[in-house]
Amino acid sequence: MQRTMILAGSLAALMSVATLAQAEDERLATERLDEILAHASAFGFQSFEEIEVERNDRFSVEGWLDDEWRAEVRFSLESGESLKEERNRREGGAWGMSEAEIREAMALATAEGLAEFEELEVYRNGRIEIEGRDADGRELEVRSRGGALLEVEQD
Repeated sequence: MQRTMILAGSLAALMSVATLAQAEDERLATERLDEILAHASAFGFQSFEEIEVERNDRFSVEGWLDDEWRAEVRFSLESGESLKEERNRREGGAWGMSEAEIREAMALATAEGLAEFEELEVYRNGRIEIEGRDADGRELEVRSRGGALLEVEQD
């Protein structure tokens, strides 16, 4: 009985450490946004809908290559190589945010204490939501629109 409890406790501790390690792999320092945008721009992205850190060496981007072609691409952060890509021709024109608007939103989030980001999402109404963590590791969500801070939520 005691052996089973020790085994169960050890397994729970290992799972907790693995989950924490995985969570740390799924975010990047805010300073690395420039690398991500450089790789995405070199691929051809002109406007962005979503940027998500998948691991500390991979990220994905959803957005528009031009007014007709929308793409979802998974990249290697180090090489900029596209690991998986999907392109769709869409009618109705591109939407999303430019590199400059993404940088502006990240600057607002950094000013609010964001140190590492996990996901940046753009909505059709112009709102940008950035999820990540502050320097103390607490979850932080920063929402902005048009260069103005809308809301900061800290867990």
